This record gives sequence, structure tokens and C-alpha cells, in this order.
Amino acid sequence: MKRFYKNVAVGDDRSILLDGKPMRTPSHALLVLPSRPLADAVAQEWREQGGDVVPATMHLTRLANTAFDRGETLRAAMSDELLRFGASDLLSYRALAPADLRARQEAAWDPLLDWADRTFGARLKTTHGVLFVEQDEAAIAAFERELAALDPWTLTGLQTAASITGSLVLALAIARSHLSPAQAFAASRIDEMFQAEKWGLDAEAETRARRHAAELEMAGKFIELARA
Repeated sequence: MKRFYKNVAVGDDRSILLDGKPMRTPSHALLVLPSRPLADAVAQEWREQGGDVVPATMHLTRLANTAFDRGETLRAAMSDELLRFGASDLLSYRALAPADLRARQEAAWDPLLDWADRTFGARLKTTHGVLFVEQDEAAIAAFERELAALDPWTLTGLQTAASITGSLVLALAIARSHLSPAQAFAASRIDEMFQAEKWGLDAEAETRARRHAAELEMAGKFIELARA
């Protein structure tokens, strides 16, 4: 759509003002951000738009709208989705072969599972191949307690991070500043990078990977700024 405003400012209540008028979410609610740093970052996305407003380039705005409109009312659904990622976490599923791929997975993923155990009391089982492994109820309950303590803004960022990485552990590692988004993305793509080394890069897959990496970076930034 065409740009319909000239000036962008942040209100005293951390709302976003477009030509002095407060911005509203898709559900027509007045958008108020939880922190001034996040409000400033969202406002900057609107300032950086050219003659056309391109929503696809406004990752923080999209996450803010989702958190504000859906974060509280759909909190239980968001938590359930995140727990499903934990129950089938990427880090639990290891290759049968070749041995060097298995070694890469173990080197990158075992310390992260140890971290999740130390930090949350959630010890995930691992398996080789594609057969589903049933996780202990105690591990899932530990994750559930952690998610219950989080605000809707963090949950919204986590939902994006887990969707991209396929891992609740990696998403929580970003939220706890144990990994950067770039490190978490690299950990989630060990299999893909191994195949690329063997067979070469696929241009379409690499384009998609760069887009996902950028989205994960913004999810991590969203969580950090919302808590600032």
C-alpha cells in the first residue's frame, strides 16, 4: 500500500504515532509496546518505509501486533504449540549414518540438551532415525512451568523461533541469551549444511534459509527489546 503518513513518533505511553495519530493493530486495538526500546524499534521500521509500506519488511511490527492481539487470549494455544515442539524436538532426533554427521549432531546438540536439563530440569531423550521417541512427562512439565512464567511478548517471539528451528530448546536458548539467533539457526541446520557440503548448494533452499535466518534474528531481537 502507498505510504499514508509523513512523521513517526513514540508517545509517552509507548504507542506509535503516525502523523500524531496512534497506530492500531489489525484488530483495531491501540498498540502499546511493553518497553521504550521496542517502541523505538517498531517506530524505526515505519520510518524506513519508502513510497510504499511493505509489511513483509516490518518483522517487529508483525510480532508486536500478534503479541498484542493474540498473546493473552491465545496464551494456552501458544504454550501448547511450543510444548509440541519440545515433545518432538529437533535435537532429539539423530542420524543413523554417516558417522561424521552423527558426530556433528552430538557435538552441537548434546551440550544444549545438557543445558536444558540444568536450566529447566528438562532432560530430553534422543533416538536415531525417524521413529518417534516419547519424552518423559517430567521433562514436558518442566518446559510447561517455564512457559507459564513468560509474558505474551516473549511467548510470541518463542513461537516464531521454535517454528523456524524445529526446537523448543533452541528457542529457549535464544530467549535466555544462551545462544544468539545466528548460533541457534546454525545448530538447526546441521543436516542441511552437511548435505550441501556433499551435494552442493541449492539456490532456492539457500534463499529460503536466508529469509528464515533474518526472521529468527528479528524474533530474538523482539524478545530482547520487549524485556529491555
